[in-house]
Amino acid sequence: MGTWIVTGGAGFIGSNFVRTTLAETDARVVVVDKLTYAGNLQSLRDISDDPRFAFVEADIADRAAMDAVFSEHRPDAVVNFAAESHVDRSIDGPVEFVHTNVLGTLQLLEAARAHLASLDAEAAEAFRYLQVSTDEVYGSLGDEGYFTETTPYAPRSVYSASKAGADHLVHAYHETFGLPALVTNCSNNYGPYQFPEKMLPLMLLNALEGKPLPIYGDGLNVRDWLFVEDHCSAIRRVLEAGRPGQTYAIGGRAERTNLQVIDRLCEVLEREAPIAQNAAASARGLAGYADLKTFVADRPGHDRRYAIDDTKLRTELGWSPAMAFDEGIARTVRWYLDNPEWCEAVQSGSYRRERLGLSTDE
Repeated sequence: MGTWIVTGGAGFIGSNFVRTTLAETDARVVVVDKLTYAGNLQSLRDISDDPRFAFVEADIADRAAMDAVFSEHRPDAVVNFAAESHVDRSIDGPVEFVHTNVLGTLQLLEAARAHLASLDAEAAEAFRYLQVSTDEVYGSLGDEGYFTETTPYAPRSVYSASKAGADHLVHAYHETFGLPALVTNCSNNYGPYQFPEKMLPLMLLNALEGKPLPIYGDGLNVRDWLFVEDHCSAIRRVLEAGRPGQTYAIGGRAERTNLQVIDRLCEVLEREAPIAQNAAASARGLAGYADLKTFVADRPGHDRRYAIDDTKLRTELGWSPAMAFDEGIARTVRWYLDNPEWCEAVQSGSYRRERLGLSTDE
């Protein structure tokens, strides 16, 4: 399967993709990561000695660095996970999102286009560029309906707008320059190695410390949840068999309100780490972790519902998720309980699970 460049490979989804790719294929994987707050070599520690793994610390927006990576490693495929990805953080600092998600993608596409031009006909025919995107580019759904590959883009946050811009650039490079590119748009991921600013690990770690579980608005915003390893298997399937120029929507068919997700998390925690045995939580006289639920002001532009129709991926490429939601939550909780040193290491910087993106004028 040759050499794959995986940008953002030290982040949440990227590190899971690298780990499962090395385990399930014979590909050589070159991770390119800027190592920002959400990218951490701790997430790759268990594969660092694998002879098929290489790491390059670099910014995808640095064209010279990207050219050097392509020149040295001569990839057969590129999978771009590199992105600023937290909506709340995009409210506090939008410029970095455009820099990485739009300009970074542009420079990576330029490097890939130059690399493609250097390949012989057979290698050029086999080369692929895959852009990993999100369902948030489509905006917000009502109570009914689903996002599909033909849903018009209607982003409502700086994060989703920057990802939409990147998607458009990828499609344009396919149409204009013949770059054999693919785009995937996925639903909400969860699982091991997720940075604790995102909802599930934030709630889990707060609960273990007896801290409030902040629920935005009324808690009835709906997301479709996808276990991260299922997402990784879908990306590999698209990379191997998807048609260049196409978009593939990846969903988990597991719609839940935020309240439902938090309630399920509390149930699993009560089974795996009973509150009666948790000194930090039981000291507050709580009957259960659910007593920590706290409703807070909603964030600006909070989309009400996302849901994906992944029929195209299932019928055209024969993919379907393997992990049921309840089982995936249980596995996720168990991983965080078993890996406190990782949680501590990735929070050693400035972020300590404080509220981000509280208002548009701060």
